[in-house]
Amino acid sequence: MRQAEILYKKEPAGLLTQLDDGSFVFRYHKIWFNDTTKPAISLSLPKTQQEFNAKHLFSFFYNMLPEGSNKQTVCFENRIDTNDHFGILLTTAKYDTIGAVQVKKIES
Repeated sequence: MRQAEILYKKEPAGLLTQLDDGSFVFRYHKIWFNDTTKPAISLSLPKTQQEFNAKHLFSFFYNMLPEGSNKQTVCFENRIDTNDHFGILLTTAKYDTIGAVQVKKIES
């Protein structure tokens, strides 16, 4: 199992988990959910107390991944399998992303 803190404008908004079977779970933090001034991170992940489940990386996060030669370079330099989308996301979306969302790996 791997986990990542999802930040929105540098504030903790939720938790993204890859389970041992490769599926994914996303859940907003209670503090984020209860604050009516805080938005959903994505239209496809509306602000709700429910847990979101998916067999593959959620499309919102998948669309944050590099493509083409950039993806190849990231994978080569960081020794990440090109099919390890969560690993690529953890490597590339922790600092400078397009938009307000960052993904920070939680070390276990």
